[in-house]
Amino acid sequence: MRVGLLGGSFNPAHAGHRYLALVALRRLRLDQVWLLVSPGNPLKSAEGMAPFSERLAGAYAIADGRRIIATGIEATLGTRFTTDTLRLLRRRFPRVHFVWLAGADILVQLPRWRRWVQMLRQIAFAVIPRPGHTQRALASQAVQRMRHARRPEHAAVTLPGHPPAWVFLPVQQNAASATVIRDHARGVVP
Repeated sequence: MRVGLLGGSFNPAHAGHRYLALVALRRLRLDQVWLLVSPGNPLKSAEGMAPFSERLAGAYAIADGRRIIATGIEATLGTRFTTDTLRLLRRRFPRVHFVWLAGADILVQLPRWRRWVQMLRQIAFAVIPRPGHTQRALASQAVQRMRHARRPEHAAVTLPGHPPAWVFLPVQQNAASATVIRDHARGVVP
């Protein structure tokens, strides 16, 4: 079984999350994508964060329950950091080949994640462009650290279960942004 993991706050879940999941299913030939709704991101303020149950419900709304699965498994496992979640998922699902799915903006943030270098050895990454983030992301510290493990786009299908490896998938960008959605909901218009 080949599973893509798309972690995040999903505050709120939106079309961009679904778009990334659909791209990953097709380009990486995955069996499923799991939307890992974080009970509490240690790098984000709790201020303005919707309740976990509301964010999980939003993820369920964009999932299809078959190939795109919304899950609150991090709350069940009691993990706060991705590296710990990955360790427990690999233990719980030893026959599943995982790949981490991320928008390009995550590459800039990655060095702030706990044991991020160890994480790069635990799981392969598939990265898609994000408006306003891609160039900075491709010049980031994380990319410099992972440059030896970059695979060509046509090799994306080989990623699951084969870290250290990563691929950048130059696909059409989806402009959906949780920050913009929250700002509009509050009446803040740029």
